[in-house]
Amino acid sequence: MTLTSTPAQTRRLATSIPGPRSRALMARTQGAVASGVATTLPVFAVRAGGGVVEDVDGNVLIDLGSGIAVTTVGASAPRVVEAVREQVAAFTHTCFMVTPYEGYVAVAEQLNRLTPGTHEKRSALFNSGAEAVENAVKIARTHTGRHAVVAFDHAYHGRTNLTMALTAKSMPYKHGFGPFAPEIYRAPLSYPYRDGLDGRTAAARAVEMIEKQVGLPAALIIEPVQGEGGFIVPAEGFLPALAEWCRINDVVFIADEVQTGFARTGAMFACEHEGVVPDLLVSAKGIAGGLPLSAVTGRAEIMNAAHAGGLGGTYGGNPIACAAALAAVETIEADGLIERARRIEQLMKDRLAGFQKAHRRIGEVRGRGAMIAVELVRPGTTEPDPGLAKALAAAAHSQGVIVLTCGTYGNVLRFLPPLSISDELLHDALDVLGSALNDAESARA
Repeated sequence: MTLTSTPAQTRRLATSIPGPRSRALMARTQGAVASGVATTLPVFAVRAGGGVVEDVDGNVLIDLGSGIAVTTVGASAPRVVEAVREQVAAFTHTCFMVTPYEGYVAVAEQLNRLTPGTHEKRSALFNSGAEAVENAVKIARTHTGRHAVVAFDHAYHGRTNLTMALTAKSMPYKHGFGPFAPEIYRAPLSYPYRDGLDGRTAAARAVEMIEKQVGLPAALIIEPVQGEGGFIVPAEGFLPALAEWCRINDVVFIADEVQTGFARTGAMFACEHEGVVPDLLVSAKGIAGGLPLSAVTGRAEIMNAAHAGGLGGTYGGNPIACAAALAAVETIEADGLIERARRIEQLMKDRLAGFQKAHRRIGEVRGRGAMIAVELVRPGTTEPDPGLAKALAAAAHSQGVIVLTCGTYGNVLRFLPPLSISDELLHDALDVLGSALNDAESARA
């Protein structure tokens, strides 16, 4: 079966979820794929675009996941598709370290232009967010001559050995996979809903711990909005205070914008919301419209600290992914997707705030742009309710709405719609969520 057009932008249930063909494919999966590779929603996609995903059974699901913030410009965005077609016809790979090509250079130039700050910058391209994080740490250690790296509570930075050490949550990311890389330390994050601290006070608490227990590290790495940790937005002033401390003490401030970058939060990069200019910025996910690409971009004197040949990789900055990235950037700017993310934030927060008034089990609605979450708690408390998060996600899935859970306590529903989604689809998805909340409240009563 050949499918070329974008699916109709309407939720449609042709079968139960999952349907018979998806169930058959899942049986094949269980006989062929390692069981450690888990699946959130066992429906098998055949095409996607706009704000929907169509499965093999003809169901059309509303996409509030974007492949975990990857298809920010939409799955199969027209400019990305055309750029990839042209590049595939020209050549698929030569390895930039062997015979370079202009696409890699053009992506580096765009990253140097788009990332915060007017200082001279350099970029290096890789494949995944975790790989880029590891290289950012390598660069910081080379530049400073120090080894310690500070990460934060609730952090998620990847699944490789070093990035597992940086990641806070044990299950499912770290359990049984140690020992981990040494010289990794953890500081308390600003978590306004749970600690009640203003940003400067929370930063002072973190700095005091770092100075007492670590001294001066090579780098401090932080997600400007926590991703897997629960879409936690630090209190205002927290990030600027940490960046200031890093600047004074020659500690490299690394912003992990793997999930928050490329218009996702209503700015090209989330650091911009508080005017923070990181020394190094890590990007991936939304960078290339669905193709594997990542980058480290930063101050030229820091990026150039590594010796020739010290950075790179066989597939890093693959020409097809570079073509997709250039097209994704063009789409963001030409289609006004930064402003679109802000409009999505307003729509979703307005609807979710209404749910919160009616349901005491929503402790907080938070997030930026098209990166929104609700933290679920037991009524009248701040005690996490992971069971409710799981039940609401399952109810949404059964009605054809793709949602994800997250959070250290497993009690957060997160929403990451593509910026190409329509208001009508968002309202439909939120109607489904509202009904699921009502049903959960009725069942509890």
